[in-house]
Amino acid sequence: MLAKYLLKRLALSVPVLFGISVLVFLLVRLVPGDTVTVMLGAQYNEEQAQMLREKYGLDRPVHIQYALWVSNLMRGDFGHSTFTGQPVLAAILERLPVTLELTAISVLFALAVGIPLGIRAAVRRNRWVDYLATLFGLSGISIPWFWLGTLLILLFSLKWGWFPSGGYVPIWEDPLGNLQTMAMPGIALGTAVAAVVMRITRSSMLEVLDQEYIKMARIKGAPERIVVRRHALRNALIPVVTVLGIQVGYLLGGSVVIEQIFSLPGVGQLVLQAITNRDYALLQGSILFIAVSFVVINLLVDLLYTLIHPRIRY
Repeated sequence: MLAKYLLKRLALSVPVLFGISVLVFLLVRLVPGDTVTVMLGAQYNEEQAQMLREKYGLDRPVHIQYALWVSNLMRGDFGHSTFTGQPVLAAILERLPVTLELTAISVLFALAVGIPLGIRAAVRRNRWVDYLATLFGLSGISIPWFWLGTLLILLFSLKWGWFPSGGYVPIWEDPLGNLQTMAMPGIALGTAVAAVVMRITRSSMLEVLDQEYIKMARIKGAPERIVVRRHALRNALIPVVTVLGIQVGYLLGGSVVIEQIFSLPGVGQLVLQAITNRDYALLQGSILFIAVSFVVINLLVDLLYTLIHPRIRY
Protein backbone atom coordinates (compact mmCIF):
# COMPACT_ATOMS: atom_id res chain seq x y z
CA MET A 1 0.00 0.00 0.00
CA LEU A 2 2.90 2.35 0.72
CA ALA A 3 4.33 1.75 -2.76
CA LYS A 4 0.94 2.54 -4.29
CA TYR A 5 0.78 5.77 -2.31
CA LEU A 6 4.29 6.77 -3.43
CA LEU A 7 3.42 6.17 -7.07
CA LYS A 8 0.25 8.21 -6.70
CA ARG A 9 2.10 11.12 -5.10
CA LEU A 10 4.81 11.04 -7.76
CA ALA A 11 2.16 11.04 -10.47
CA LEU A 12 0.48 14.08 -8.89
CA SER A 13 3.84 15.85 -8.75
CA VAL A 14 4.30 15.70 -12.52
CA PRO A 15 1.68 18.38 -13.42
CA VAL A 16 2.94 20.56 -10.57
CA LEU A 17 6.50 20.47 -11.87
CA PHE A 18 5.25 20.99 -15.42
CA GLY A 19 3.36 24.12 -14.36
CA ILE A 20 6.41 25.41 -12.48
CA SER A 21 8.64 24.83 -15.50
CA VAL A 22 6.27 26.78 -17.75
CA LEU A 23 6.03 29.68 -15.30
CA VAL A 24 9.79 29.83 -14.75
CA PHE A 25 10.52 29.67 -18.47
CA LEU A 26 8.09 32.47 -19.31
CA LEU A 27 8.71 34.74 -16.33
CA VAL A 28 12.48 34.91 -16.74
CA ARG A 29 11.91 36.16 -20.27
CA LEU A 30 9.68 38.99 -19.06
CA VAL A 31 12.68 40.63 -17.38
CA PRO A 32 13.89 43.59 -19.50
CA GLY A 33 16.88 42.74 -21.64
CA ASP A 34 18.33 39.32 -22.28
CA THR A 35 21.50 37.37 -21.62
CA VAL A 36 23.12 38.55 -24.87
CA THR A 37 22.61 42.22 -23.95
CA VAL A 38 24.28 41.66 -20.58
CA MET A 39 27.13 39.65 -22.10
CA LEU A 40 28.05 42.32 -24.67
CA GLY A 41 27.53 45.29 -22.35
CA ALA A 42 29.01 48.50 -23.73
CA GLN A 43 30.33 46.64 -26.81
CA TYR A 44 26.81 45.78 -27.90
CA ASN A 45 26.11 45.79 -31.63
CA GLU A 46 23.19 44.22 -33.43
CA GLU A 47 25.21 41.98 -35.73
CA GLN A 48 27.20 40.37 -32.93
CA ALA A 49 24.10 40.13 -30.76
CA GLN A 50 22.25 38.27 -33.54
CA MET A 51 25.12 35.82 -33.89
CA LEU A 52 25.05 35.06 -30.16
CA ARG A 53 21.27 34.66 -30.16
CA GLU A 54 21.55 32.14 -32.98
CA LYS A 55 24.32 30.34 -31.09
CA TYR A 56 22.23 29.95 -27.92
CA GLY A 57 18.94 29.39 -29.74
CA LEU A 58 17.38 32.61 -28.46
CA ASP A 59 16.25 33.61 -31.96
CA ARG A 60 13.74 30.75 -32.08
CA PRO A 61 10.07 31.04 -31.02
CA VAL A 62 9.49 30.73 -27.29
CA HIS A 63 7.51 27.49 -27.54
CA ILE A 64 10.33 25.89 -29.55
CA GLN A 65 12.87 27.00 -26.94
CA TYR A 66 10.70 25.52 -24.19
CA ALA A 67 10.23 22.23 -26.02
CA LEU A 68 13.98 21.88 -26.55
CA TRP A 69 14.67 22.71 -22.90
CA VAL A 70 12.15 20.13 -21.63
CA SER A 71 13.41 17.45 -24.02
CA ASN A 72 16.93 18.04 -22.70
CA LEU A 73 15.68 17.86 -19.12
CA MET A 74 14.19 14.45 -19.83
CA ARG A 75 17.71 13.27 -20.66
CA GLY A 76 19.16 14.83 -17.52
CA ASP A 77 20.67 17.77 -19.39
CA PHE A 78 19.96 21.08 -17.64
CA GLY A 79 21.91 23.01 -20.25
CA HIS A 80 25.02 25.16 -19.93
CA SER A 81 25.52 28.58 -18.38
CA THR A 82 25.85 31.25 -21.04
CA PHE A 83 28.39 33.13 -18.91
CA THR A 84 30.70 30.44 -17.60
CA GLY A 85 29.95 27.62 -20.02
CA GLN A 86 29.70 25.27 -17.04
CA PRO A 87 26.92 22.64 -17.06
CA VAL A 88 23.99 23.93 -15.01
CA LEU A 89 23.55 20.71 -13.02
CA ALA A 90 27.25 20.65 -12.14
CA ALA A 91 27.08 24.28 -10.97
CA ILE A 92 24.07 23.52 -8.78
CA LEU A 93 25.60 20.37 -7.26
CA GLU A 94 28.84 22.24 -6.59
CA ARG A 95 27.04 24.81 -4.46
CA LEU A 96 24.35 22.55 -3.03
CA PRO A 97 26.33 21.39 0.07
CA VAL A 98 26.54 24.99 1.34
CA THR A 99 22.77 25.52 1.03
CA LEU A 100 21.99 22.12 2.56
CA GLU A 101 24.28 22.83 5.52
CA LEU A 102 22.70 26.25 6.01
CA THR A 103 19.22 24.71 5.88
CA ALA A 104 20.20 21.94 8.30
CA ILE A 105 21.62 24.40 10.84
CA SER A 106 18.52 26.57 10.54
CA VAL A 107 16.20 23.59 11.07
CA LEU A 108 18.20 22.31 14.05
CA PHE A 109 18.12 25.78 15.61
CA ALA A 110 14.37 26.02 14.98
CA LEU A 111 13.71 22.62 16.56
CA ALA A 112 16.01 23.22 19.54
CA VAL A 113 14.30 26.53 20.31
CA GLY A 114 10.76 26.18 18.97
CA ILE A 115 9.64 22.80 20.32
CA PRO A 116 10.84 23.14 23.96
CA LEU A 117 9.54 26.70 24.11
CA GLY A 118 6.18 25.67 22.64
CA ILE A 119 5.85 22.79 25.11
CA ARG A 120 6.73 25.02 28.04
CA ALA A 121 4.28 27.69 26.90
CA ALA A 122 1.46 25.15 26.61
CA VAL A 123 2.14 23.53 29.99
CA ARG A 124 2.48 26.95 31.67
CA ARG A 125 -0.44 28.54 29.85
CA ASN A 126 -1.22 32.17 30.70
CA ARG A 127 1.93 32.51 32.79
CA TRP A 128 5.05 34.58 32.23
CA VAL A 129 6.73 31.78 30.24
CA ASP A 130 3.75 31.67 27.91
CA TYR A 131 3.82 35.45 27.46
CA LEU A 132 7.55 35.44 26.66
CA ALA A 133 7.09 32.60 24.18
CA THR A 134 4.24 34.46 22.49
CA LEU A 135 6.41 37.58 22.28
CA PHE A 136 9.21 35.55 20.71
CA GLY A 137 6.80 34.01 18.23
CA LEU A 138 5.43 37.35 17.08
CA SER A 139 8.87 38.95 16.92
CA GLY A 140 10.45 36.05 15.05
CA ILE A 141 7.76 36.05 12.38
CA SER A 142 7.76 39.85 12.02
CA ILE A 143 11.52 40.51 11.80
CA PRO A 144 12.82 40.23 8.21
CA TRP A 145 15.71 37.85 7.56
CA PHE A 146 17.94 40.47 5.98
CA TRP A 147 17.48 42.89 8.91
CA LEU A 148 18.27 40.21 11.49
CA GLY A 149 21.29 39.05 9.51
CA THR A 150 22.63 42.60 9.24
CA LEU A 151 22.08 43.14 12.97
CA LEU A 152 23.96 39.95 13.83
CA ILE A 153 26.90 41.08 11.69
CA LEU A 154 26.96 44.50 13.39
CA LEU A 155 26.92 43.03 16.89
CA PHE A 156 28.84 39.74 16.74
CA SER A 157 31.30 40.59 13.96
CA LEU A 158 31.99 44.30 13.80
CA LYS A 159 31.45 45.22 17.47
CA TRP A 160 32.48 42.14 19.45
CA GLY A 161 34.48 40.24 16.84
CA TRP A 162 33.21 36.82 17.87
CA PHE A 163 32.36 35.58 14.36
CA PRO A 164 33.52 36.45 10.84
CA SER A 165 31.18 38.74 8.95
CA GLY A 166 31.08 36.54 5.87
CA GLY A 167 32.80 33.93 3.75
CA TYR A 168 32.71 30.17 3.87
CA VAL A 169 35.09 27.53 5.18
CA PRO A 170 34.39 23.91 4.11
CA ILE A 171 33.67 21.63 7.03
CA TRP A 172 36.23 19.03 5.86
CA GLU A 173 39.00 21.67 5.98
CA ASP A 174 38.23 23.33 9.32
CA PRO A 175 35.16 22.15 11.29
CA LEU A 176 35.44 24.93 13.87
CA GLY A 177 35.93 27.59 11.21
CA ASN A 178 32.96 26.19 9.33
CA LEU A 179 30.78 26.46 12.41
CA GLN A 180 31.90 30.05 12.97
CA THR A 181 30.98 31.06 9.42
CA MET A 182 27.64 29.22 9.42
CA ALA A 183 26.35 30.02 12.93
CA MET A 184 25.03 33.52 12.29
CA PRO A 185 23.46 32.73 8.89
CA GLY A 186 21.78 29.67 10.40
CA ILE A 187 20.36 31.70 13.30
CA ALA A 188 19.22 34.52 11.01
CA LEU A 189 17.46 32.07 8.68
CA GLY A 190 16.13 29.80 11.43
CA THR A 191 14.64 32.41 13.78
CA ALA A 192 11.44 32.82 11.78
CA VAL A 193 11.10 29.03 11.48
CA ALA A 194 11.66 28.66 15.23
CA ALA A 195 8.86 31.17 15.85
CA VAL A 196 6.48 29.26 13.57
CA VAL A 197 7.42 25.91 15.15
CA MET A 198 6.89 27.37 18.62
CA ARG A 199 3.41 28.66 17.79
CA ILE A 200 2.32 25.41 16.14
CA THR A 201 3.76 23.32 18.98
CA ARG A 202 2.00 25.43 21.57
CA SER A 203 -1.41 25.34 19.87
CA SER A 204 -1.13 21.61 19.10
CA MET A 205 -0.04 20.79 22.66
CA LEU A 206 -2.91 22.82 24.11
CA GLU A 207 -5.36 20.85 22.00
CA VAL A 208 -3.86 17.49 22.97
CA LEU A 209 -3.57 18.32 26.68
CA ASP A 210 -7.34 18.84 26.79
CA GLN A 211 -8.04 15.32 25.49
CA GLU A 212 -9.69 12.75 27.73
CA TYR A 213 -6.82 10.23 27.62
CA ILE A 214 -4.43 12.89 28.98
CA LYS A 215 -6.81 13.63 31.85
CA MET A 216 -7.12 9.89 32.50
CA ALA A 217 -3.33 9.47 32.60
CA ARG A 218 -3.09 12.24 35.18
CA ILE A 219 -5.89 10.72 37.26
CA LYS A 220 -4.02 7.41 37.28
CA GLY A 221 -1.04 9.20 38.79
CA ALA A 222 1.35 9.23 35.85
CA PRO A 223 4.20 11.73 36.34
CA GLU A 224 3.66 15.03 34.53
CA ARG A 225 6.83 14.67 32.46
CA ILE A 226 5.64 11.25 31.20
CA VAL A 227 2.22 12.67 30.37
CA VAL A 228 3.72 15.58 28.47
CA ARG A 229 6.60 13.86 26.66
CA ARG A 230 5.27 10.37 25.98
CA HIS A 231 1.52 10.87 25.58
CA ALA A 232 0.94 14.48 24.57
CA LEU A 233 4.02 15.43 22.56
CA ARG A 234 3.97 12.47 20.18
CA ASN A 235 0.38 13.16 19.14
CA ALA A 236 1.06 16.89 18.90
CA LEU A 237 4.02 16.50 16.54
CA ILE A 238 2.08 15.76 13.34
CA PRO A 239 1.06 19.40 12.70
CA VAL A 240 4.59 20.48 13.66
CA VAL A 241 6.18 18.11 11.13
CA THR A 242 3.74 19.27 8.45
CA VAL A 243 4.57 22.94 8.98
CA LEU A 244 8.28 22.20 9.31
CA GLY A 245 8.31 20.46 5.94
CA ILE A 246 6.79 23.54 4.31
CA GLN A 247 9.24 25.80 6.13
CA VAL A 248 12.22 23.76 4.91
CA GLY A 249 11.05 24.42 1.37
CA TYR A 250 10.86 28.12 2.15
CA LEU A 251 14.37 27.99 3.62
CA LEU A 252 15.75 26.79 0.31
CA GLY A 253 14.26 29.85 -1.38
CA GLY A 254 14.95 32.26 1.48
CA SER A 255 18.62 31.37 1.45
CA VAL A 256 19.03 33.72 -1.55
CA VAL A 257 19.05 36.78 0.73
CA ILE A 258 21.04 35.27 3.59
CA GLU A 259 23.70 33.80 1.32
CA GLN A 260 24.16 37.18 -0.31
CA ILE A 261 24.46 39.01 3.03
CA PHE A 262 26.98 36.55 4.46
CA SER A 263 28.80 35.88 1.14
CA LEU A 264 28.04 32.15 1.15
CA PRO A 265 28.61 30.35 -2.17
CA GLY A 266 25.33 28.45 -2.15
CA VAL A 267 22.47 27.83 -4.57
CA GLY A 268 20.74 31.03 -3.44
CA GLN A 269 23.69 33.17 -4.47
CA LEU A 270 23.85 31.22 -7.73
CA VAL A 271 20.21 32.15 -8.44
CA LEU A 272 20.90 35.81 -7.73
CA GLN A 273 23.90 35.81 -10.06
CA ALA A 274 21.80 34.16 -12.77
CA ILE A 275 19.13 36.87 -12.39
CA THR A 276 21.74 39.63 -12.61
CA ASN A 277 23.35 38.13 -15.71
CA ARG A 278 20.04 37.10 -17.33
CA ASP A 279 21.52 33.60 -17.50
CA TYR A 280 18.37 31.81 -18.61
CA ALA A 281 19.64 28.24 -18.50
CA LEU A 282 21.20 28.62 -15.05
CA LEU A 283 18.18 30.45 -13.60
CA GLN A 284 15.66 27.97 -15.00
CA GLY A 285 17.65 24.98 -13.83
CA SER A 286 18.23 26.38 -10.34
CA ILE A 287 14.60 27.29 -9.69
CA LEU A 288 13.36 23.98 -11.06
CA PHE A 289 15.86 22.17 -8.83
CA ILE A 290 14.52 24.03 -5.79
CA ALA A 291 10.93 23.19 -6.83
CA VAL A 292 11.80 19.49 -7.12
CA SER A 293 13.44 19.64 -3.68
CA PHE A 294 10.28 21.19 -2.26
CA VAL A 295 8.14 18.34 -3.68
CA VAL A 296 10.54 15.68 -2.36
CA ILE A 297 10.62 17.25 1.11
CA ASN A 298 6.82 17.27 1.34
CA LEU A 299 6.74 13.61 0.28
CA LEU A 300 9.26 12.72 2.99
CA VAL A 301 7.16 14.60 5.54
CA ASP A 302 4.13 12.50 4.63
CA LEU A 303 6.18 9.35 5.11
CA LEU A 304 7.37 10.55 8.52
CA TYR A 305 3.78 10.52 9.73
CA THR A 306 3.86 6.72 9.98
CA LEU A 307 6.90 6.91 12.26
CA ILE A 308 5.36 9.51 14.54
CA HIS A 309 1.89 7.99 14.63
CA PRO A 310 1.91 4.23 13.79
CA ARG A 311 -1.87 4.13 13.35
CA ILE A 312 -1.58 6.24 10.23
CA ARG A 313 -1.59 4.01 7.15
CA TYR A 314 -1.84 5.03 3.54
